[in-house]
Amino acid sequence: MSNTTSREIALVTGANKGIGRETARRLAATGMTVLLGARDIQRGEQAAAELAADGLDVRFLHLDVTDADTVKAAAARVEQEFGKLDVLVNNAGISVENGTAVTDITADAMRTTYETNVFGVVTVTNTLLPLLRGSANARIVNVSSLLASLSVSADPNGPLAGWPAASLLAYNSSKTALNALTVMWANVLRADGIKVNAADPGYIATDLNHHSGTSTVEEGATAIVTLATLPADGPTGTFQSADGPHTW
Repeated sequence: MSNTTSREIALVTGANKGIGRETARRLAATGMTVLLGARDIQRGEQAAAELAADGLDVRFLHLDVTDADTVKAAAARVEQEFGKLDVLVNNAGISVENGTAVTDITADAMRTTYETNVFGVVTVTNTLLPLLRGSANARIVNVSSLLASLSVSADPNGPLAGWPAASLLAYNSSKTALNALTVMWANVLRADGIKVNAADPGYIATDLNHHSGTSTVEEGATAIVTLATLPADGPTGTFQSADGPHTW
């Protein structure tokens, strides 16, 4: 039997390091119970323990977004312990390019990227949706990137012009697909009061880009946390950075 609680419950995927871990920390600092999702049990447990040692209610949740069985098991645990989920942050993501040119990207590289960045998000979101429906103010935040914006990418004089990262075919297109999911989910779930938004953390120094980013994880978590803590009358179906809305 589930145990409902008035305390807000948040789940952050891929949260044992980088932006995900900082997002977990910041959400817990607001008073939420945060489930730190990670596929690596040892690293996930260590990250959760370190955050809990700071007095935050952060708990490890084993979850590999590419493994439906772990996602189902995670949902069952959330149902049993809390009876609902208020916030889902789809943060887990990968990039496999490593400098490969657009014209040399293989279909296998595309599949690997989409397995985590797109299909994994679908698996997690759809599996946890019944628990989100149990919240009075459910928020879903999909961690995207400015690189996903078709309007920005198509501008030969825009901010991405000449930037090497603008040529990451697998990663960028997967995030564009994620943006499409965001819009469609927002439209379908609007009547249920579930808000679905995409967040652009910015160019953050993380393992994903071999720490070549120009901003910190603290800065990167800002847009995510803002969207994850929206009030009941907050926006849905938007794509935002810490500086404001992006065009799709």
